[in-house]
Amino acid sequence: MPTLFDPIRLGALELPNRILMAPLTRGRGTREHVPTPIMAEYYAQRAGAGLIITEATGISQEGLGWPYAPGIWNQAQVEAWKPIVKAVHDKGGRIALQLWHMGYLVHPSFLGGEKPVSSSVRTAPAEAHTYDGKKPYGEARALREDEIPRLLSDYENAAKNAVAAGFDGVQIHSANGYLLDEFLRDGANTRTDRYGGSIENRVRLVTKVAQTVAGVVGADRTGIRFSPNGPIQGVDDSDPHAVFGLAAEMMARVGLAYIELREPGPDGTFGKATVPPVAPTIKKAFGGPVILNCDYDGAKAEAAIESGEADAIAFGRPFIANPDLPERLAKHASLNKDVMATWYSQGPEGYVDYPALDAAKAA
Repeated sequence: MPTLFDPIRLGALELPNRILMAPLTRGRGTREHVPTPIMAEYYAQRAGAGLIITEATGISQEGLGWPYAPGIWNQAQVEAWKPIVKAVHDKGGRIALQLWHMGYLVHPSFLGGEKPVSSSVRTAPAEAHTYDGKKPYGEARALREDEIPRLLSDYENAAKNAVAAGFDGVQIHSANGYLLDEFLRDGANTRTDRYGGSIENRVRLVTKVAQTVAGVVGADRTGIRFSPNGPIQGVDDSDPHAVFGLAAEMMARVGLAYIELREPGPDGTFGKATVPPVAPTIKKAFGGPVILNCDYDGAKAEAAIESGEADAIAFGRPFIANPDLPERLAKHASLNKDVMATWYSQGPEGYVDYPALDAAKAA
């Protein structure tokens, strides 16, 4: 069996190892959601990953409700992403852009007071991060069926912009309670039209999105992320094995390069599993590479690869504080500890100032 440090092919991409950088929102863009130069340094520092999957990036203003998060819907954003991609490529890395629509988790303050959209009329639990601090979410309206073509056009435009910016591929964000997840799971989707009710109907939108994006970028450069085995941000499903099994089958029909899964254990750090892992069901239905993510350390990751449970592992928080994570894992070296207070702050502190292994030894 392969190891964590062996090469892997994901569609058109040849990766030198199976250690992926998971998408991590860091809030270093502008208020207009334009990437900033410091992001080039941050991502280039982490170019040793087999593949970097960027922080979630909005496909439209309608779909983006996180302070200082980047977008990919206009030319200014495209131009600002270009030097970031180049910086990663100059270090020999590969980078894919994650395409994001936050659905009912967009606060109305990002939309000029208008309601966000979701699969159904509902309000997210807890509070939203806004430019004015945390605020209760507003009620979302149901996306009308006649608006679906416009949504697909937004995904198409974002995919074209990702190609123009030079990305090696894209990942569709269909996890964590955001828009596509809200359509997939019956705990959020109470529609009675062609996009609600049966499992086949609930999988329809994500399939159309995958077809649209793959039609622009190429299916062999397109992946997708799901979070199937527990409630997250108010979204859950009564039969995740059935709905995500069919979703995986449809992604295989589209020809996607890989599926990445965020699956916490029963004692997960952020979210807890309420059903056994759905990954085996998805892996069987998809038939292609499956990447696992959530609370992995080096030993657990190596065991998952060697057992065939996963084809690669995506690491999130360990990459925040360890820009040279693959080297540290290969050498079984200690890891820097990340500082939660700087996860979403602006500026270089807690972003580009974590030392690499050689620098840490010298100090």
